[in-house]
Amino acid sequence: MGGGKVTDWQGKRVTVAGLGVSGIPAAKVLHGFGAVVTVVNDGDDERARAQAAELEALGITVRLGDGATLPQGTELIVTTPGWKPDKPLFAAAAQAGVPVWGDVELAWRLRGREGREAAPWLAVTGTNGKTSTVQMLASILKAAGLRTAAVGNIGVSLLDAVLGDEQYDVLAVELSSYQLHWAPSLRAHSAAVLNLAPDHLDWHGSMEAYAADKGHIYEGNQVACVYNVADKATENLVREADVEEGCRAVGFTLGTPGPSQLGVVEGILVDRAFVENRQKNAQELAEISDVNPPVPHNIANALAAAALARAYGVPAAAVRDGLRAFTPDAHRIAKVADVAGVTYIDDSKATNTHAAEASLAAYESIVWIAGGLAKGASFDELVARSAQRLRGVVLIGADRALIREALARHAPEVPVVDLDRTDTGAMLQAVQEAKRLAVEGDTVLLAPACASMDMFANYNKRGDAFAEAVRELDAGSTRHPL
Repeated sequence: MGGGKVTDWQGKRVTVAGLGVSGIPAAKVLHGFGAVVTVVNDGDDERARAQAAELEALGITVRLGDGATLPQGTELIVTTPGWKPDKPLFAAAAQAGVPVWGDVELAWRLRGREGREAAPWLAVTGTNGKTSTVQMLASILKAAGLRTAAVGNIGVSLLDAVLGDEQYDVLAVELSSYQLHWAPSLRAHSAAVLNLAPDHLDWHGSMEAYAADKGHIYEGNQVACVYNVADKATENLVREADVEEGCRAVGFTLGTPGPSQLGVVEGILVDRAFVENRQKNAQELAEISDVNPPVPHNIANALAAAALARAYGVPAAAVRDGLRAFTPDAHRIAKVADVAGVTYIDDSKATNTHAAEASLAAYESIVWIAGGLAKGASFDELVARSAQRLRGVVLIGADRALIREALARHAPEVPVVDLDRTDTGAMLQAVQEAKRLAVEGDTVLLAPACASMDMFANYNKRGDAFAEAVRELDAGSTRHPL
């Protein structure tokens, strides 16, 4: 099936799998193009009924409480990212020979419609760091004078980007493994896989399947496949990819870069990939101090963003200016305050062990606040690698016992406070306990290594609660004369 022209959709019978942030826009867009759209949804709660009423008012059929049966005559399924590949609906589609696209595939097919020039995609995936990297990339592209936007899994609809009135020169696109699974024809200008660690295995079924979906981002790349020198699995994905003739593998490293790599030399981010005579020459791009915050994993993100921008032809000065202009989102290695010589850092976004390990590696002496919903994770490797940095640990949340047991095995000498409560007020007590354990020069770090939904609506609310608790400490801290 095509998709570049509105006329391609007239009368096509399309089933949209799932309501929500991507299903509803997809249904509206396709209905607007003249497709006969049916939305199926497993849930039948009050929110779903309200969403269904909105779509039905437009003339779209919605079937609630039955997401398993393939509507008669379906020619295409467009699925939301959260629907697992083992859903009965997809088995029925495979048996009937009906293709399944995700929202990213739909956006890819619709770009350049009606003769509009299609903006190339610079795409980013990885277990952690995607959002920061895409935002840095967009900032660099803007500093070069290009019309761009950070879109995709970052929360900005790709459909809006390709169908809206705004004309872009190039797009900075964050893609999740879910989205890549359902995007068979995606072909980026250049793409990066930042890192690979076990995550979402309940959805993918295995680490091998998860990695394969991540690696799909490299398929058909035109200019550069950007990989992490420190993470061999990302380089292996490049080796396995079928790319266009002339597309190059470009590595990024926190060490001194070799030819066809970007890296760090004496506090300077340098490029030995997109320069003449890369065997001998290097181009200075920026200083480490231009990266905000200048912690190791974020410097790696900056190098990946710079590699993609340089692959698109951006000058070195724009890399520096874009990195300087970048402001990270809240709850990502965000300094909240210094109180009595102790620094309080909010990294509530560290919702898995890989992200928490990167966060812990950024500081020397830490009182760690951790816990929440483990999502099936194991904490032994994280604790073993981070044990030498821990002054103390405060545990919160439903699955805190898993972290406590890993600490007992790998860091038995580290003091642990186990807060047996999962109400939102536990954060204030956690911060107070962390203050008691910390000494001057320490960092109190909220890097939970877990999801937040056992106690908070999302990681933002968890980070807000931490920041509020720290502010209460700060307001109440007074120094009394001896």
